[in-house]
Amino acid sequence: MTAICNPLGNQFLDSAQLLAAQDVVALKEVFQSINAESCPLQFNFHLHTKYSDGKLEPQHLVEQAIAIGLKGFAITDHHSVNGFYQAINWLEQWKHSYPETLVPRLWTGIEITANLLGTEVHILGYAFNPQHPSMLTYLLGVSPMDEEAQAANAIAAIHQAGGLAVLAHPARYRLAATTLIPEASRLGIDGVETYYAYNNPHPWRTSPEQTKQVQQLSATYNLLNTCGTDTHGLNLLLRL
Repeated sequence: MTAICNPLGNQFLDSAQLLAAQDVVALKEVFQSINAESCPLQFNFHLHTKYSDGKLEPQHLVEQAIAIGLKGFAITDHHSVNGFYQAINWLEQWKHSYPETLVPRLWTGIEITANLLGTEVHILGYAFNPQHPSMLTYLLGVSPMDEEAQAANAIAAIHQAGGLAVLAHPARYRLAATTLIPEASRLGIDGVETYYAYNNPHPWRTSPEQTKQVQQLSATYNLLNTCGTDTHGLNLLLRL
């Protein structure tokens, strides 16, 4: 296999590992199957590590994902894929150590701060090539500026890198989801984070009113649906 250098150090990923993390066809199939019961015990596509504003070490995040029995997940640190590189290395080590154990599928992920209709929003990117030139400006650990911060450009960059673009928590912004989702769709967004807990409930559960609204808009604009806890703390089953 062709080895690709992990930018965090002297560990190496083989090309097969990275290609599996960029399998956009498989991810689309998952998104098409997502429902209100999928998160947080089956899938989780919104997770943060210490490489942005989360508290978890990537290794500990993966350990929890395995313990929960997740089928698939993505680490969506803000403007960084360093947590992803650490996590996929550790996940591969686990596979070799425990070959009989089922482990979850890990896809590349990112959360980008962007401007949509003059409002700051967050765009999630999935299954993209983290080494593609279009993504470089979004992987610097800080929010993009000027034209690069425009939602249209962030979406285009994710697409150029082979990935899917999703509007995160669409009912959490200054402008209503009924305004933002149609515009995001016009710009080519692939999906919306339909299943989200807006009030950080214990235990985690999707917010019924917002979910219904986003589901209707998603269907109207033929968008994919995703789910995630948006974990920033130490427990993948909660947001904080």
